[in-house]
Amino acid sequence: MASRTPAPLALTCGEPAGIGPDVTLAAWMRRGETRLPPFYVIGSVALFERRARRLGLDVPVRATTPEEAAVLFDTALPVVDLGLPCVGEPGRLDPVDAPLVIAAIERAVDDVAAGRAAAVVTNPLNKHALYAVGFAHPGHTEFLGALAAKIAPPPDGVAWRPVMMLAGPDLKTVPVTVHVSLAEAARSLDAETIVATARIVAADLATRFGLPSPRLAIAGLNPHAGEAGAMGREDLDVIAPAVARLRAEGIDARGPLPADTMFHARARATWDAALCMYHDQALIPVKTLAFDETVNVTLGLPFVRTSPDHGTALDIAGKGVADPGSLIAALRMAAAMTGSAR
Repeated sequence: MASRTPAPLALTCGEPAGIGPDVTLAAWMRRGETRLPPFYVIGSVALFERRARRLGLDVPVRATTPEEAAVLFDTALPVVDLGLPCVGEPGRLDPVDAPLVIAAIERAVDDVAAGRAAAVVTNPLNKHALYAVGFAHPGHTEFLGALAAKIAPPPDGVAWRPVMMLAGPDLKTVPVTVHVSLAEAARSLDAETIVATARIVAADLATRFGLPSPRLAIAGLNPHAGEAGAMGREDLDVIAPAVARLRAEGIDARGPLPADTMFHARARATWDAALCMYHDQALIPVKTLAFDETVNVTLGLPFVRTSPDHGTALDIAGKGVADPGSLIAALRMAAAMTGSAR
């Protein structure tokens, strides 16, 4: 019996004024040497044709359907055209483009739900550009959580709980609190959030990354993990009880650990992923180790979603200097997580 060809990956166009089109074109041009899995872009054929001309790239851009994309991929960049206006002037945000950006994300989730795509890969967006047209979510991750009900009902009957993980070649980190101020992160941190986040991380490391007994390192909030309460009580009163609950559930969790000593090579060899208490505690080490190879992975959803771990970089859009490494890594990781790698 012949094996079924894996569905291609659905890649959103992201912010048209940013480097999403640049890195998409560059990634496609390197498809052979990097063994990229077939993907199609959701957005505007005209946008990618204009950007290819601006960058001087000989990339054939073809309108396609998801079903035809894998066959077309080796000879042209396949684009599912949504038929929406797109200015896409590099470096210049335009509210005209916002509906296209939002619709591309919705279409990607629809395609995964229908089996037309294996996973969602998202180019970076500019949240402020979307807020101008009434976008009601803090970012990609939260929007995808809201859309996840199209795939399956949430396990708790209320809502899917997306969790952001930054994954590089040598390090995986998860911020427990994400896009909030440092003061708000400390105020809002509680044991239930830590436990709920760790459960999702442990489950997805097992099912998506092939680690049946994942080891989780739980960072402290304060310097030296609070130093027995001398530098704050959160580590004693919030984080330590959460770790105890996780261990009682059979999850291999350890902590709270001093964040200044848990990321060196010997320490990293003793665990598989680190839960960090705030945004920069998680992102600084992983981006320092592998800025161009780090991938943003959304855990806790009924589908695979990855994204390059960089922003729209409006200042370099259309200049031919954007590095496609993180997008290539995101595409390859999505393929590996869904079994569609070449």
